[in-house]
Amino acid sequence: MNIKAGVVLAGVAALALVGSVASAGAQDLSEHAVKSFMEYAWSLTPQQFSKPDGSVIVIDKTKKDQVVVPLDVARDVIKAGRLSAHAQICDLRDDQILNHRALMRREEFKKKWTPQQMVYISQLHLTTVMLLTGRIRLVEKQGDKEVVVDDKKETAQSCTDEQKKKVKELITAYVAASPPVSAVAGKPPAQPPQGAQTATGSVGGGTTVEKK
Repeated sequence: MNIKAGVVLAGVAALALVGSVASAGAQDLSEHAVKSFMEYAWSLTPQQFSKPDGSVIVIDKTKKDQVVVPLDVARDVIKAGRLSAHAQICDLRDDQILNHRALMRREEFKKKWTPQQMVYISQLHLTTVMLLTGRIRLVEKQGDKEVVVDDKKETAQSCTDEQKKKVKELITAYVAASPPVSAVAGKPPAQPPQGAQTATGSVGGGTTVEKK
């Protein structure tokens, strides 16, 4: 997978937290940025995903068009992922979990996605969180740029009491506006394991490019 550094930087700029967290939920995303994140998420999507009940969802990586979701849906997923990232930065772990579950319920409630697409949606959310918390980097190898996840590195971020309060309010509103648990049959896939593949960037800065 070839990814230009400029594309990554454009994505970071579109998603970065600038000033008040209040803008996080409202700031629109360009089509270019959304497509970039869709590509990152696809490169990090595992070939198979084990559900809590022990069943396995197999993803054919040669059939991308059958797994990725439409642009407008991806944009909403990325926005939810951005909010989860802010929750993580502000040490609101419970709210972060609630936000992710609300997103998955929303998509499950539509009853239009395959199990493979639900895994991709969750991976797109996770990829956004990892980018904004400093866990995605680009590795340059033989002229190509590869998205890589770094489980050990997480860029230190700051969160004021005011920002923390705002993030909590935004998540509370998002969860309240989502279908209740009782409205969704079964449980949506959890986040794909972070240890398998990963990435680094930073909320306030650029994306790291390492050469091998």
